[in-house]
Amino acid sequence: MKNRPLIEANGISKKYDYQLFENLDFKLWEGQSVAVMGRSGSGKSTLLHILSSLLKPDSGNVKLFGYDIYSLKDDDIEIIRRLKLGIIFQSHYLFKGMTVLENIEAATLLAGTKVDYELLQMLEIDHIVNKRVGDISGGQQQRVSIARVLSKKPKIIYADEPTGNLDRETANLVMDALGSYIKKNGAALFVVTHDNEIAQKTEKVYHLEDRRLITQNLH
Repeated sequence: MKNRPLIEANGISKKYDYQLFENLDFKLWEGQSVAVMGRSGSGKSTLLHILSSLLKPDSGNVKLFGYDIYSLKDDDIEIIRRLKLGIIFQSHYLFKGMTVLENIEAATLLAGTKVDYELLQMLEIDHIVNKRVGDISGGQQQRVSIARVLSKKPKIIYADEPTGNLDRETANLVMDALGSYIKKNGAALFVVTHDNEIAQKTEKVYHLEDRRLITQNLH
């Protein structure tokens, strides 16, 4: 039952040298996946940072799990980040001297979860768990990074161009794994992407243009 949004943003605005967006409203529900598209510089990544507790908006408020996130103490925000949020960046941020499995275990130790070997199989990295990160390909490193984030068992996954450096087949594999995860765990997915084919794999697609979020009609 979709009884409350996991993310609820009301009237958020942000500007740097120019206004990126203003008076923007957004909701994301449990079990839902959405993609945000838009030209470079439109503010897609900035919006992701605001909705994921990393950047305070100039005005408006953001609620995560019913909490007004930017009115909480830093320690309380950190607990929510560690236990309930997963952020996938284009850069891997892996420990190069450690094995694939050690990288993933580091995340599970912090979150108090266990390694999900079914997930590793889905991402097709189960056969490289004992290799050092420096000895695997860039595409494999990206999948390890995604597995590490999902191993925390977050309720909201934020993904900033998660397939930007992947070939089409691997990109589809990653999106299928993300889709499977949110269904299995009652989570939600917020994706920023330039790739229309990837965006179409989500339940709802928005375009960030003219300072607002416009829903794309899917046929």
